[in-house]
Amino acid sequence: MGSDAFLPVALAIGYLLGSIPFGVILTRWAGTQDLRSIGSGSIGATNVLRTGRKELAVATLLGDALKGTAAVVLCNHLGGANAAMLAGLGAFLGHLFPVWLKFRGGKGVAVYIGILLGLFWPAAIFFCLIWLAIAFSFRYSSLSAFVASLLTPIMLFAVNHTALAALSAVLTVLLFYMHRENIKRLRAGTESKIGEKK
Repeated sequence: MGSDAFLPVALAIGYLLGSIPFGVILTRWAGTQDLRSIGSGSIGATNVLRTGRKELAVATLLGDALKGTAAVVLCNHLGGANAAMLAGLGAFLGHLFPVWLKFRGGKGVAVYIGILLGLFWPAAIFFCLIWLAIAFSFRYSSLSAFVASLLTPIMLFAVNHTALAALSAVLTVLLFYMHRENIKRLRAGTESKIGEKK
């Protein structure tokens, strides 16, 4: 299969890997309350933390990140850089809109990091450092994600990773869309802080 012919396959591989709902699987195995019935209803690590099971939240974070990494590394090996980029987009879309959960998934932060890790690891480190700085300062997971995802495409463009900067910008737009209710709550002063169970 030629590299161009492999591109839609890479997108599909990324989507299927990205749609694995680690948060739902792990909390179900642990016998906790249905993850989608608490907090924000999201399947990501921040909502898993609201179950009070920190180890499950960490495992979900790692699983969600590494499925993004796996998608881009695998497709880079099979089809090259363009295939890896499309696999990253597919993984992100799969996490946001997983076919197994009626297209209601997570908000994408961990997968975003995992995609960056597979494509250009310094960008993943940059994202995480910004996220942590904002999280420690303000204790809002959503605000941390907004700032980190806004600055990451700018950093990538500044270091001449223009194709990845473009992909990162697309992921940022999707991330903001998935956090639209968080934006409303931040503006109203009702957004939950990290570790709160409400």
